[in-house]
This record gives sequence, structure tokens and C-alpha cells, in this order.
Amino acid sequence: MNSTGTIICLETTPETICSRLEKQYSNDTNATHRPMLSAGYTLENIKDLKQRRQHMYAKAHWTVHTDFLTIGQVSEEVERAYRLLDNGSRFAEDSLLSSVVRTSSGDCPIWVGWDILPSIGSRLKSISSSNQAFIICDDGTKKFAEIAERSLQDSGISVEVRSIHPGETSKTLQVASDLYGWLGSFHAERNNPIIAVGGGVVGDISGFVAATYLRGMPFIQVPTSMLAMMDASIGGKTAVDMPHGKNLVGSFHQPKFVIVDVKTLIDLPKRHLSAGWAEAIKHGFILDKELVFDFERNAPALMNLEREITTEIVKRSIAIKSEIVSLDEHETLGKRILLNYGHTIGHAIEFAGGFSRYLHGEAVSIGMVAAANISMRKGLLTKDEVKRQTSLQKMMGLPVKFSGLEVDEIQRAMLSDKKSKDKQINWVLLSGLGNAVVDNEVDSNLVSEIINDLRS
Repeated sequence: MNSTGTIICLETTPETICSRLEKQYSNDTNATHRPMLSAGYTLENIKDLKQRRQHMYAKAHWTVHTDFLTIGQVSEEVERAYRLLDNGSRFAEDSLLSSVVRTSSGDCPIWVGWDILPSIGSRLKSISSSNQAFIICDDGTKKFAEIAERSLQDSGISVEVRSIHPGETSKTLQVASDLYGWLGSFHAERNNPIIAVGGGVVGDISGFVAATYLRGMPFIQVPTSMLAMMDASIGGKTAVDMPHGKNLVGSFHQPKFVIVDVKTLIDLPKRHLSAGWAEAIKHGFILDKELVFDFERNAPALMNLEREITTEIVKRSIAIKSEIVSLDEHETLGKRILLNYGHTIGHAIEFAGGFSRYLHGEAVSIGMVAAANISMRKGLLTKDEVKRQTSLQKMMGLPVKFSGLEVDEIQRAMLSDKKSKDKQINWVLLSGLGNAVVDNEVDSNLVSEIINDLRS
């Protein structure tokens, strides 16, 4: 069906479907009945049917989540999607397209597939007239940078490559300054793209340099870690760390495109793979309960990076974040904050651990456990739902408790977080799986109690 035209999926939760059907048939007794629900329009029947069909819905070129939209708003989103995907049929015909992030600075297509990095040269050539590109990688991603370099050269583009040391210690103004000097030594011009090939650190520092050198250069993301694929490469956030906090100096600078080659994960250590999956399952917890179910059913296959299911789940998860970023590019409308589920305490744990004790995804995992327990204590989440979340996190090899850190140190770090306002924290909590809400009235004593409970 994909070959016949553009497919747009109108997505919603089983609960919303049930509610809409009840309203439809109560208002119109002559409404056409649905044979696939001949057993009854019950929530359980709807959940069962939707679950069996979800893998087909995932094949759509674009998904519009309709739960909180009017008919008019849905129509606008469909029209917007068609314009983006049509684009001279360039996107609609591309089965590797996961989504397109639409922002004030332009559209950013995200391609997801297996062994697609060699296509970067032709993809860049199709949107840029520049004959020079600059690749930034780290010592662990040089082999992927070489693949990208060969592809670009085959497309007639000259390439310079610079490797930085791996790890958070490279996200500094000093490293940025060194990269400015490197670009200057090759007389980089404003239309020359900077290509980040690596994990989140490489993407963050490369994006920061691209945003600031010559008042802005084109930027391309090639994430090679699961965490970067799920988080750092999507959304245009670029930053460096400061001694008193993480990501405190930065800018929004959207990539021209993102290439997600799932094959690059093969050599990724299991610990880093698990940490990356934390961001992916987070997307399910906040907006897509069906994605949570698919993680539960396929956890072993996903941890083994089985090609088909892994590529599909990566594609679906990325599409969720892409849609949120398109709705709230600069995190001002309250939509994008939902992506911070688990990050309030997660960032604090990272900081308290000196950015070395826990990987970002591990810290976020612990933060999600804290947020789920806060949600339960506020009557938003059931005990069984909390257990279900933590069970999935364990299945994906993620920590659900911390050790070796002081609770008061974590709490101090929370108040230093850039997302707090007037010392008040906007908590992202769950009101049921797949339904995130924002709450700024969480008692500090409850937070202390929850954090204490998570200390092993």
C-alpha cells in the first residue's frame, strides 16, 4: 500500500476510541456498525483489535495523534503532513522516512533503516550545493565517520574529519573553541555543513559549534548510539556543560536531516544499549501505551537488536518525539516538557554522580521510577501500573534504584536544573500509562521520601 501514495495514520488511545463510539451510537441509532467489533464496543475488545493491528499502523508515512484535537485541527495536521511528505514526492516515496520535524527554521526529515549510512552523500547532495563538509566524531566512532566520508567523497564533496575524546568531558567551551580553530584553519564557509557522527556528546558539541560559528552553519546528525538516536539527535537542542550544571550554555539549532542507521548499534556495549532504550520506552510511557506493550512483548529481541523489530520500534519511538518537537520547537507551549519525564531527578542524579557514575539513560530510568511513584502517591497511577513500568525497565537492563549518592545532594541539583522556574519544579507525571501530565505542586517532603526509597 505504501507504493500507491502517502499514508497518514490517525492515531488515538483505545479509551478515546471507546468514548467516541459511545457518543456516536448514543446520538445516532442508525449509525453504521463496525463488523470487526461485532462482539461489542467494549474497551477490552477495542484494545485487542488495536493491538493486533498496531504493527500495520506503524507502516504509515505520518501519524497524527488525535486525542486532544478537534476535527478541524486534525484536518490541518493531515494537510500539513501531506505538504511535508509530498514535497515533490521526495519524502513520500522514501520508505526509510520515520518522520519530518517541522520548525520555524525549516523541515528536518529523519530517515531510519538498517545499513543506510552509505546514502549520506546522495542525500546531502540533493539539498546542498556545498562541495565541502566537516565531520566531527569521537575516538569510538571513527569507523562510521570513514563510511560517511567515503559516501560524501563519492558524491563529489570534499571532507575534513576531526575526532574528539569520547564522554561528557568534551562538552565544554574549550573544546568548542578548539573546533572553531579547526574550522578556521580550513577556511570553513557558512554554507558548509557540519556533520556529527557519534553519540549524544558528539551531537551536542557539534550542534553548538554549528549554531555559533559564522553565526550558524548547516548541521546534520548521524547518531550512532541508541541514546543519541532516541534523544539528542532530534529536536535541535545543542549545548555545552558548565561547572555548576549540565547543558547550561546552548542554543536551538535544527539539523537539515538526521540519518539513523540502526546497524551502527551492533558493537554498542549492552549497558549503553539499555541506557538508550530508556528514552524510547519513555516515549511510550508518556504518549503511546501500545508502544509500551510492544516493548513488553519484544524485550529480548530488542536487546539482541533483531533487525526488523528493532528498526520498527526505533522508527515509531522517534516519530513520537518528532511530533512533539514539531508542535513545540522551543519548549514554550507546554508540549515538549512532556519529554522530560524522569529527567528532573535523572539530571540531578547525573550531576550528583559527577556525570560518571550513571549514564544519562540510567539516571533517567531511576528518575522515571521516582516520577511514577510520585504519580501513584498523588492518586494518578495505580500500584500495578508502577510495577509494570519498573518490570519493563528491568527487562531492558535498566536500574531502578541508585547507590553511593546523598539525597540532599540530589535535591540541591534539582533546584539548579535549568527547567526549574522561581525554584519551582514542573514535574512530568503519569495519569495512567501513555498519558503524561504536568504538575508543579509536588510536596518536597514527598520527593525526599521517594528519593530515599530509591536508595539501595
